[in-house]
Amino acid sequence: MDLADYFVFFVYFVVMLSVGFYFARSNASTSDYFVGGRSMGAGHVGLSVVATDVGGGFSIGLGGLGFTMGLSGSWMLFTGLIGAWLSAVLLIPKVAQLGKQHALLSFPQFLGQFYHRRVAWLAGLISAIGYIGFTSSQLLAGAKLASATFPALTLSTALWFMGAIAVVYTVLGGIKAVIYTDTVQWLLLLAGLVFIGLPLGYRAVGGWEGLAQVVQPEMLSFRSVSATQLVNWGVTIVPIWFVGMTLYQRIFACKSEREAKRAWFIAGLFEWPLMAIMGVALGLFARAAWLQGAFAELGFAAGAAGFDAEMGLPLLLRVVMPVGLLGLMMSAYFSAIMSTADSCLIAASGNVVTDLVQMGDAAEPRKVLRWSQGVTLAIGALALALASTMENVLELMLHSYAFMVSGLLVPVVAALVLRRPDSWAALAAMGVGGSTTLGLIAWGEALPMGLDANVFGIGAAVLAYGLTHGLRSQIQMKT
Repeated sequence: MDLADYFVFFVYFVVMLSVGFYFARSNASTSDYFVGGRSMGAGHVGLSVVATDVGGGFSIGLGGLGFTMGLSGSWMLFTGLIGAWLSAVLLIPKVAQLGKQHALLSFPQFLGQFYHRRVAWLAGLISAIGYIGFTSSQLLAGAKLASATFPALTLSTALWFMGAIAVVYTVLGGIKAVIYTDTVQWLLLLAGLVFIGLPLGYRAVGGWEGLAQVVQPEMLSFRSVSATQLVNWGVTIVPIWFVGMTLYQRIFACKSEREAKRAWFIAGLFEWPLMAIMGVALGLFARAAWLQGAFAELGFAAGAAGFDAEMGLPLLLRVVMPVGLLGLMMSAYFSAIMSTADSCLIAASGNVVTDLVQMGDAAEPRKVLRWSQGVTLAIGALALALASTMENVLELMLHSYAFMVSGLLVPVVAALVLRRPDSWAALAAMGVGGSTTLGLIAWGEALPMGLDANVFGIGAAVLAYGLTHGLRSQIQMKT
């Protein structure tokens, strides 16, 4: 990598840190820190949502999916579009109204409006654990990208360097720094893909003819995806739009319900087809380049067994990008990763401060703010430590999603559709759903019909809610 590329990369990180320092001065309370003073517009919030949703999973995970599946891998993010638009219609009206009335800061506080405080506390714990895992997946994605592109960097060194930058500006600036850096980062990513990554990658592999000569025909089709795969993606990704702490924070941060809905429609439209197809296309280009022997000089023989699919995209960038443009493209991809890492980090911190410890601004707001920043720093360090023990980005990301969805979806749906949701039934659903999914993931064996563990976790949660509610109703009738 040339000195010019290093310089461009360095400037990018300096700018991100500067944003954190700038917004650090405007935070006077936890409301400022976690929901931006409830003053954000649809444009910034919408771009922040899509930037968060297509972070490391897009840049590395979705690229790896394109490497293994081809164009049909783009359907994974189609489920994101469905989730965004469904939540805009069904969820946002109620969340925005209650958020304004009760000055809510978090997703568990929203649940607390319908259930006992024990439900809100357990939701905070599940959400915090899930988002720590998700933060780790993004940091690991960044490390893979950096170590594959910068030969002098080991995976461990890249992980701690990139993670430290993301943690510092998030600790300093809170949600405002997150949303505004997300906007810049997403625009940088989009420009990098449209004007640099896609044209140069397509040219490097010989265009459509070059692709057709080396990859399987089914990888060039959008129809090479099974119904089971679509179900697995759907039950994991669609529900996250109803239980994701990062999303509730942004609804609360919007000026109004109307602004929040507009932001969600913007996010869904950009997520699919735009970002999804570009992500898998670059992964497909990486596969073609690998099969053509483009990575042989880097120690990766064409078609060799054991090749890490998630390393294909970083290696492609390394071999096709000219001096100066590699630094720009790397900055673009790091933008995607850090926009998700910072969002998940501030979400996990919000869960700990507002839901588990339940600190408020009633006395000494500045003290609470400093404590919130300390919690964010500690969670960032924990996420880095977890990332150092993992290998697969997409797997870690989807497992974190699955745990949160199976533990939290049923109580949310019950709160939205039932007149009198049952707190004890909600607790049972959360415990049974989350533990079922975690248990099946840890078991590691193939499940019936190839379905994801999350399908069984959600099913178990529904059953637990129904049985608990029915049993309590019978007891109440007898007494």
